[in-house]
Amino acid sequence: MLQNLHVKNLALIDEVEVDFGPGLNILTGETGAGKSIILGSVNLALGGRYNADMLRKGARFGLVELMFSIENQELIRQLEEMDIFPEDGMLILSRKLMEGRSVSKINGETVTMGVLRDVASLLIDIHEQHEHQRLLNKRNHLTFLDVYAKEQVEKPKQKMALAYRAYQEYSRRLEASGMEEKERRKEIDLTEYELHEIERAHLRMGEDEDLESIYQRMTQSKDLTSAVAQTYQYTSEDDRNNASDLLSRAIRSLQEVENFDEKGNALYGQLVEIDSLLNDFNRELLEYAKSFEFSEEEFYETENRLNEINRLKAKYGNTVNEILEYAEEKRQRLNELEHYETYIENLRSQTEAAQKEMQSCAEKLSKIRKKAAISFTKEIKAGLEDLNFLDVQLEMRFLQEAKMSALGMDDAEFFISVNPGEPPKPLGTTVSGGELSRILLAIKTVLADKEDTPTLIFDEIDSGISGITAGKVAEKLHIIGQKRQVICITHLPQIAAAADAHYLIQKQTDQTTTKTGIFPLDEDASVGELARLLGGAQVTKNILDSAKEMKEMAKRV
Repeated sequence: MLQNLHVKNLALIDEVEVDFGPGLNILTGETGAGKSIILGSVNLALGGRYNADMLRKGARFGLVELMFSIENQELIRQLEEMDIFPEDGMLILSRKLMEGRSVSKINGETVTMGVLRDVASLLIDIHEQHEHQRLLNKRNHLTFLDVYAKEQVEKPKQKMALAYRAYQEYSRRLEASGMEEKERRKEIDLTEYELHEIERAHLRMGEDEDLESIYQRMTQSKDLTSAVAQTYQYTSEDDRNNASDLLSRAIRSLQEVENFDEKGNALYGQLVEIDSLLNDFNRELLEYAKSFEFSEEEFYETENRLNEINRLKAKYGNTVNEILEYAEEKRQRLNELEHYETYIENLRSQTEAAQKEMQSCAEKLSKIRKKAAISFTKEIKAGLEDLNFLDVQLEMRFLQEAKMSALGMDDAEFFISVNPGEPPKPLGTTVSGGELSRILLAIKTVLADKEDTPTLIFDEIDSGISGITAGKVAEKLHIIGQKRQVICITHLPQIAAAADAHYLIQKQTDQTTTKTGIFPLDEDASVGELARLLGGAQVTKNILDSAKEMKEMAKRV
């Protein structure tokens, strides 16, 4: 969930920092206080569009930081697949905004805007005032259904995608297989030439790495041989001042105390052991020196072999292993070309089989979706009735798309009627903007425990409603908040009363500056803000009592 928001030098914000909690977080404030600035700041941190006019007057830079706590193991797995690793369950998304540019970071590491947006899409889902327009695009209807039926459709969708890709690949190869005899003969000649060039080199796996190691050793052998020789001079018996000779003198000197007591005997034994170790070291050093010995002929043979391999690399692959893989592909292709009619016939059979498999997968997936759509629309309809759609009809209709896709063959669309006696019509043609926002809320309530995005932000989803309907919206937001973190900007007291945590966005002005701040409210302050929402500037005792009662009623829901 979104645990902390930190904003500096943006629009009317000098610097604000606020901690959010689980459940339903409500933000309220007077018109013009800066509620849109807060949401805009979050959007910027998630990769939204930026221009220098957004900076606070006189500021050299702006900063937005979002701190997320992450516990869901599936979400962690998805992030790790993107090479994003939460530290102690925390992820910090930040964006520094400067004149003409910005820098985005995740846990202190600079990332591209594309990576920032991809990560953000896993963490937070923002529904702004016009976000419900997504419902007008019927392609999103199938997406909602697949989220609802995730457990049932996940594996069939994977099989469908694999089958579709297999069919596409066979179709592409079949389409590209039309070849004249002259072209076939020309490709055979080129393939045979390439195979002959690779095969006569008698390459072996990993040979280039072995030779490069040997060649490097040879080129460095002069310096290495000198270093080993000098070491041997210091430690061997070739010089009277070497370590071995000095150690022998020390042993003779210590012989006089060998039998004096136990300590002297032990020290003498240690010195003799050191002498033995030094002799072993000198023998191994001589053997090691021999490993640097090679002839000029060996050097040139290694160099020439490397040159041959590098020439083949320039044509066929970056490593010997890649060259050998290329050769195997060419052998298969040569076999296809030499038995071309059989190859084409097999390819046609494979394409037909892949098409049948794709059709079968699509039909099975469609059957699962149609069954799930019945219960999905039933649950949404019940939610809409709670939101004061008293005579609503809702269904999901399926049309088979003429062109198959990796998602299957389904073209699904919500059909709805909100007036008695009217037949259901496509959702995008029959409801108002205010109705669309409530329909989206009903859908989100049904999907509350099925979607993976841990945080939902609603910006004035209560637009155009009041009274009983506002109370029902508050109930739905509270239900979603039991499964996921919800942050909601509202101007309605019925919704604000349902808050698990309540924050006031307030504009503060002195003679020279204007600043926007965000402040957590305790129980009494929250009641006071509810009273303001109920009664405006004049808050009477009756209004304050009504606010307290509203708060108590919300707790009992």
